[in-house]
Formats: sequence, C-alpha cells, structure tokens
Amino acid sequence: MTILTAPAQCPGTVVSEFTGGLRYVARQPILDLRGRLHGYELLFRNGLELGFRGDGNLATRTMLDNSVIFGLEKLAGGVTAFVNCTQESLTEDQVDVLPPGMTVLEILETIEPTPDVVKACRRLKAAGFRVALDDFTWRPGIEPLVELADYVKVDFIQTGANERNKLLERLSNYAVALVAEKVETQEEFQQARSEGFTLIQGYYFCRPVLIKNRNVPANRLSHIEILRLLHEDSLDLRTLTRLVKRDASLTYRLLRLINSPLCAVRQEVSSVQGALIAVGESTFRRIATLAITSEMNADQPVEVLRMAFVRGRFCELAAKFCGLNSTEQYLLGLLSLVPAMLRLPMEELAPTLALREEIRQALTGADLPESSLLAWLVRHENADWADCDAIALARDLDRKNLLECYAEAVVWAESALNFA
Repeated sequence: MTILTAPAQCPGTVVSEFTGGLRYVARQPILDLRGRLHGYELLFRNGLELGFRGDGNLATRTMLDNSVIFGLEKLAGGVTAFVNCTQESLTEDQVDVLPPGMTVLEILETIEPTPDVVKACRRLKAAGFRVALDDFTWRPGIEPLVELADYVKVDFIQTGANERNKLLERLSNYAVALVAEKVETQEEFQQARSEGFTLIQGYYFCRPVLIKNRNVPANRLSHIEILRLLHEDSLDLRTLTRLVKRDASLTYRLLRLINSPLCAVRQEVSSVQGALIAVGESTFRRIATLAITSEMNADQPVEVLRMAFVRGRFCELAAKFCGLNSTEQYLLGLLSLVPAMLRLPMEELAPTLALREEIRQALTGADLPESSLLAWLVRHENADWADCDAIALARDLDRKNLLECYAEAVVWAESALNFA
C-alpha cells in the first residue's frame, strides 16, 4: 500500500489544475456486507516518474497542500474518505486542513505508538476526525491506539485464518469496526463475513460467482438487442421505440435521464421518439446505454454500475488521444463489467454484442490497441502505477491526458449515477 496519501478533490471544473498538481490518484471502495458504499480509500502518487523516490513526509505535505486547493469532497463522492498519514502529518498538525467530518485518518503499520503520536490522535479525535489502524497486527504498546481507533483494517492476503481469529478475539473488547482489506473473490468475502468483519475493501463485487451455460434472461436479451441497435450507424427508431416500450422500468429510467441536468434538454420529453429528436442521436445513444446498464445491474451493488460508468466515460474521452473510435470505446468500458451484472462469463456474452471483432476480443482480455485504455484504467483502479506507466509507454499514451480524462469521468459518473 502506498504511503503517498492525502486528500484531493475529484476535479470537474479544475481538471487541468488537478493533473498539474496531484498526478496519479485512485480510489478504492469500502462496502458494507450488503454491498452499500461506506467510503473510499484514496491512494496517491506524487508525480509521473516510475515509482516513488522521494521522502514520504515531503510527499504527504505536498498532498495536503493540494487538498487545500482541490478539496476532498468530489473525489470521495461525498462519502467518508480514508487517508493514509505519516507520523509527521499527525504530530505536526498537517492533517488539520482536512474536513474532520468526512475524513478517516489511517495510521500506517510503520508508525510507532509513541506518546506524541497518541497525543496527536487524541487531539484529532476531539476535533472530529476518525482513526483507522491500517494493516493491523498486534504489537507491544499498541493498546492506546486501539482504544482511540474507530476502524481496524486487516490485510486478508497477508494474514491467515488462524492469525485473524486470534486478532479478532483480542479486538472483541474494543468498539471498532473491522475492515477486511484486499478481498478479491466471493469466497474471501464469505470468509470475511463469517469471521466477523463488517466492512470489506477489494474488488470481490466485480467478480461474482458466474453461472456458466445459463440462458441470458429474456429481458436482458431485449436489452442486449437494444444495445445492438444503438451501435448501428443509423438508428431504426421504430424498432428501438417498440423494444424500449416493452420494459416499463427501462422506459422510466431513459426518460428520467433525458429530462435530468445530465442532458440539459430545454423542453420536457415524454416519449422515446421525442427524446431522440430532442437530444440528437449521439447523446441519445449514450443516455439510452446508461439506462440499460442501470437495469442490467439491478441485482448487484451500485458500485459495479459506478465503476462501469467511469470506465465507459474514460474510454470515450481518451479515445481521441490515440485514434480510437469514441463510441466503441465507450461501449467497451461500460460493457467490461456486464459479467458482474449478469453473473455470466464474458466469453458467453461477447458474441451476443454487435461489435467489431477487435472490440469483442478486447472484452475477453485480448492485448490489442483497442484494449489499451481499458487496460490502463483497470491498473489505475488498483493503484498499480508501474503497470499504468508501462501501458502508457507501450501504446504511446500521454499520461497527463489520461489523468485528465479519468478526473472528468469520475465527476461525470457521479452525476450519471444520481439520475440512473
């Protein structure tokens, strides 16, 4: 886990300033056991160099300075932000620039529980901050920090079941929320839940148990057929209207999106045909795809849909920088998470989509120019900075442009999700 953490805003109106200051920034969701978003851990990297070579305290100061300029609210989407802290940032009052009500200060496992650290944490708790102990293991003298902690985060990969059980037994006398980190599969999620963890961090929700050789549900087949129509060069409005009207929920979602500030349509729209005429084909295609994707994700955590929106918009925006088709890239990013929505393998879903063969191959993981933007973003989601750099270098992608597109995509996705 990177120690380069400090708050920042997910810039919408200040995208260029954002990329000029904070460079790489990723957010990793923390969900409760029902799949509801509890908060984000924010992961930062100071600069575009390959790997961090500077001083951790200096980097944290830089990030905190940037937080004053860019804020924390938009990057965290208005939910709780978990921010890693160095000892210096705690004891020298640097984290005071953060909004206490929405910030959890993560105490890294490398920080010793000295009297100065404990005193600083007590002061910060009194100011309204919450405290989390990161990559937690029991060690001598840690009790004062455990007493102050609101969260204890345990690395699910680095600790075995026996070690976790002993650790959780020792923590049973403390009023802390238990967070299982790096949970990547449904099996690990079930294990974490059975052990008593109440919050989960990791991408297990993107990897549900897939059902092979299952027929796609009838209403999903209709949605896929609509996606096919939306990708045609010329829309068959009569057929499209008939298909959308078959699904009352989809019709409602589509018209709600069309009439939302997301589209900024000046007149009230009350029909599918009227929506197409009012907003034009290009916007209609994107909004209709949002509505369909929302319906397809009805039974899965909302975070899957949020990530799909970010991926679609990012790939669409970045396509112009590498000579790719923006419409295809939008669909590629959006559809990359359809297996998580429908619990069906991509190998079974991809052939049903009327896309170019290269795009279908990209969806199934082929290493092609068409898949480069999505591949970069997946690594970025996991804060795999070196892999991000390697993909950008191999595909001759400008990293500043990519970061600007990511920042805009996050803001756009939050707006879309409010109306989807």
